[in-house]
Amino acid sequence: MDNPPLLIGCAAGFSGDRIDAAGPVVDTLIARLETGPAGQRAFLIFETLAERTLALAQLRRRADPEAGYEPLLDAMLRPVLSRCLANGIRIVSNFGAANPRAAARLIARLARELGAEAPRIAVVEGDDLSSPEHLALLRERLGARMDGIRIVSANAYIGAEPIREALDAGAQIVVCGRVADPSLTVGPALSHFGWRSDDWERLGRATMAGHLLECGVQVCGGYFADPGYKDVPDLEAVGFPIAVIDADGGCTIGKADGTGGLVSEATVKEQLLYEVHDPSAYLTPDVVADISEAEVHALDHRDCVALRGVKGHPRPSHYKVNVCHEGGWLAEGEISYAGPRAEARAGLAADVLRKRLPALQLRVDLIGAVSVFGDDAGRTLAATADEGLRDVRLRVAAAHDDRAQAERLVREVVALYTCGPAGGGGVRTALTPRLSTLSCLLPREAVPVRHVFIEEVAQ
Repeated sequence: MDNPPLLIGCAAGFSGDRIDAAGPVVDTLIARLETGPAGQRAFLIFETLAERTLALAQLRRRADPEAGYEPLLDAMLRPVLSRCLANGIRIVSNFGAANPRAAARLIARLARELGAEAPRIAVVEGDDLSSPEHLALLRERLGARMDGIRIVSANAYIGAEPIREALDAGAQIVVCGRVADPSLTVGPALSHFGWRSDDWERLGRATMAGHLLECGVQVCGGYFADPGYKDVPDLEAVGFPIAVIDADGGCTIGKADGTGGLVSEATVKEQLLYEVHDPSAYLTPDVVADISEAEVHALDHRDCVALRGVKGHPRPSHYKVNVCHEGGWLAEGEISYAGPRAEARAGLAADVLRKRLPALQLRVDLIGAVSVFGDDAGRTLAATADEGLRDVRLRVAAAHDDRAQAERLVREVVALYTCGPAGGGGVRTALTPRLSTLSCLLPREAVPVRHVFIEEVAQ
């Protein structure tokens, strides 16, 4: 007999997401477990990585060997950890980032502080490719592009198999680094339903369920909202999503009970197409998902939408790898001009900076006049009428490999207080180290993955 449907709630869509998100999701999962069929299981996932999040985490780990995981891990997990453990809700996340073992040790300490029974915590490893032997492989793939760069991080987008293995071995919490976002959902589905790792149709469907969950409230109206055109109720209390996945991989998407936002055919379609270049070939390490014939249907129950018709094809033979490296410095400066001829004065200030800083390629934004609809030089790309704007903020930015050159922009913007046009004020400046990214593919056999259990806090 098929296992009952699987419940998976998502409580984060990126690093820095809301720390109060998990509470309503866990409350809803507990309520559904209490009324659901025997054998039903529930998972809570946190998706907290983006393309460069790992590089930033590696920089934190350089400064502190016990850092490098999601900075908000304690704040996200503390309010719900005891209830998850007490109600059999397992947790899977990539919040381990650059230091999954340290994240696991923190969770173990947190459980002890909360008086909860010590959980079985597994760490998924293998994505970090910064060892010398892996760097040699990367050089074979990237060639001269590796010359002269200072690598910060190198990680493969690994898949769901080690998550499944950890869960099958009894893990209550699985801490990952760079696994592909949908794999956080595929791993629990593989474990719960016992699918084969080459059951492409079911894997394709579960992958798209994970794709709907991975960006948190984006599928519940958050990023969807556009007043008067796409109205979303109670956006300030928008709820995070919950998927119900059946034994064939089909899913319905809803949200936490008693929360704002909405789940509709439109919100699901927007998220379904998010970051998908080819609808017939959405590449993941687990499967090539195919949504070219997918159908989305709103169900009778409010905020509940079914996804059907997803297909799957054999997974790629290679993993995608991101290599982040030091990319020089980004200098930024802002100053406001208000009152009559504000736009003209802001434009004059930009001209002064261009002439004072000929060695820098400046990005100029006249915020309030030209920012989003402008090129790097501040030229308008869309037709706009000059209505004599009376409140304009000038933003100027430049990137340079030499910190001293970048610092010149910061000093020149500050000097506009008295050396520039009349009426400037509210200067803010920043000097930030930049990260650049190279990408390549590595054969799967070159990237061995595994899970390990962290049984002792001090380990």
